[in-house]
Amino acid sequence: MSLHTDLRIATLLDAYYAAEYRWELDGEWRAIRIGQRCPELEAFFPLSRRFGLLSAWDPQSIPRTEAVNRRADESLHAALLTSGLSFRPGFSSAPNRSWREPSWVVMDMPDPEFDRLALRYGQLGTLVWTRGEPVGLRMYATQPLMAKHRDHVEWAPLHSKAIRQPTKAK
Repeated sequence: MSLHTDLRIATLLDAYYAAEYRWELDGEWRAIRIGQRCPELEAFFPLSRRFGLLSAWDPQSIPRTEAVNRRADESLHAALLTSGLSFRPGFSSAPNRSWREPSWVVMDMPDPEFDRLALRYGQLGTLVWTRGEPVGLRMYATQPLMAKHRDHVEWAPLHSKAIRQPTKAK
């Protein structure tokens, strides 16, 4: 990995880790936080075991026009509709709102399918967790040497066949 790429991914890791994530139900936006459990979402979907937040906006965090992003989001929405799984609107943003994007929280999508969709839409990071466990950040890249260690971050290189569970705080 080049120094430039390494620095870019390490910087994006920091941004994703600091970002605000939300999901919608009945017109209310509710928080999702990396490293914390999400009991409110889990209570609304009591039979669901796995949860994940997906987006189709700005692949690899490279800004695109709103029209292009909306078309990609409509395509992701259609894929979720055909999956037959439960899902809700989601939202991701920088704390100062300098970056923001619509997302989808999906319930019980098998990890291989979830990862395929994330990669199909060029995402560098997604949120994933199992009921009762803290929310984890899954990064689809090799961990840069200069990246700070962060609890609840899982590195899933594109060539990796086995996607591991996020690491837990010690």
